[in-house]
Amino acid sequence: MEFAVNESPRLQGLPPQVTAQTRMLVLGSFPGVASLSRQQYYAHPQNAFWRLLQALWPASPMPAVDAYPQRVAWMLDKGLGLWDVYASCERKGSLDSAIREPQVNDLAGLLARCPELRLMAHNGGESFRHARVTRALGLPVYRLPSTSPANASWSFERKVAAWREVVTAAGLV
Repeated sequence: MEFAVNESPRLQGLPPQVTAQTRMLVLGSFPGVASLSRQQYYAHPQNAFWRLLQALWPASPMPAVDAYPQRVAWMLDKGLGLWDVYASCERKGSLDSAIREPQVNDLAGLLARCPELRLMAHNGGESFRHARVTRALGLPVYRLPSTSPANASWSFERKVAAWREVVTAAGLV
C-alpha cells in the first residue's frame, strides 16, 4: 500500500511589526519565498511595497534596501504596522493560490499591543478573504491593491493613489 507524501512544507510566518503607536495595520496574506529566506517583509525586489511607501512620504527618505531594521523603524515611525493574515501554511513557491492548510494569526490579540490602531487594510485579495474576521474587531477595514508583481493589472501610480486614500483615512499623511 502506498501513501501520498505531502510535498508542501509547513512554513511559519514573520512576527508583527507594530508599536503601541501603530495607527494603521497592513495585512498581507503570507510572506513569499524571498521574504521568508531573508526574514523580511516584502523582500522580493519586484514587490512594490517599499517603493510605494516612499511615494507616499517623499519628503522623508527611506533607508536603503540593505538596512531592513532601519526601514521598518522608518515605517513604524509613520504609524504604519505590518503583519499577515496567516501565521503558518503549507505552500510551494510564493503564489497565494498555492497556500494550503493556513492557520490564521491572532489578530484580536494584536489589538492590545496597538491601542492607537484606527484601521486595518488588506494588501491584496487573499488577505481580504479574511475581512469578516478583521471587521469583527470593530475597526474600519479596507482592501488595497496588492503590491505583488503578480498584480500587473494595476499601474504603480494607480496603486499609490489607492494606498494614499487609505493612509490619509488613517491620518498618516
